[in-house]
Amino acid sequence: MEDRELEDLAVVAPALLQALEALGFVARYLNPPDLPQVMQAVEGRDADLRASLGRLASWPESLAQLRGPLQTAGAEALAAFDEFGEAGDLRAIFRALRHPPRAQEALYPLAAVLPPVSRFFLEPAMRADAGLQARFAQAPPRADTGVMHVDNAPGSRGGFSMYVPETYTPDVAWPLVVALHGGSGNGRAFLWSWLRDARSHGAILVAPTAVGGTWALAGADLDTPNLNRIVDGVRGQWNIDPARLLLTGLSDGGTFSYVTGLEPHSPFTHLAPIAASFHPMIAQMADPGRIAGLPIHLAHGELDWMFPIDVARQAYEALSAAGAAVTYREIADLSHTYPRELNPEILDWLRATPRPAPG
Repeated sequence: MEDRELEDLAVVAPALLQALEALGFVARYLNPPDLPQVMQAVEGRDADLRASLGRLASWPESLAQLRGPLQTAGAEALAAFDEFGEAGDLRAIFRALRHPPRAQEALYPLAAVLPPVSRFFLEPAMRADAGLQARFAQAPPRADTGVMHVDNAPGSRGGFSMYVPETYTPDVAWPLVVALHGGSGNGRAFLWSWLRDARSHGAILVAPTAVGGTWALAGADLDTPNLNRIVDGVRGQWNIDPARLLLTGLSDGGTFSYVTGLEPHSPFTHLAPIAASFHPMIAQMADPGRIAGLPIHLAHGELDWMFPIDVARQAYEALSAAGAAVTYREIADLSHTYPRELNPEILDWLRATPRPAPG
């Protein structure tokens, strides 16, 4: 790179990463009564990116592999801000938030060559860990690591996306996190709710997409056999710790983690439903041998407008009474959104509470 391109990069990259952080703030703190304040908090956070992104247009074709991801990620980030400005209701804001995962997917390949991007894709508390950064910088390329998509093109159903840390070695058994998206979502986007934490703490991450429009909460259950097939395939290719197979999910995904995770022959050793619905019969109908001592990390926001906090309190009481080992977290400032800051706690809990694989 010439000096001019280096100067451009020094301007564009920080502006892009700051814009993505602002979009993450919206996704985390989006609560209908607080919508004006949330939008005001990120007002203008796109200005530096808008002013600088055009600097990439004159880069030579020899830098296309660097320029292209930056341009795509920048365009997706700006599209989200543009749609915020045109949004008239909460649903429109949620539609705008489809862009940040696309921006992160475009940007992630540059983590291997740009240290600021690599740090962005780490848990914030670990971004100053020089040793961790060095391990990623020194990791040799492998065909079986990084971000992968299996039958999970945009708009498709029943496939999955996954992330295997570039530091993976097959001589170590790795925890597996299977993360289920919310209603009308997809695994390709939900992957980014967990990637930086799986990358920071050393876990293999799988984000499936439901077979139907959402998870099988009514009617024929096509999702449980599909999840089992996916998990079997992952366990056949990577070294997975048999005592640490976590099923987690948001909203409908959290509810389905109860439905399938409490099945007698479920492969999962741990469950972590977030912002999930619950009915006491779920616990009452669960196989006693399955639920006894089962580690469940239950988290819910006190501001949840879709499934009020009393739903989670009822779940805690019913699951505990049925014999599950429940860790319960109420989050005071959380609405019906995903609390990414909770992921490190869940991974620490997963490591601290090993449980033999079912069966």
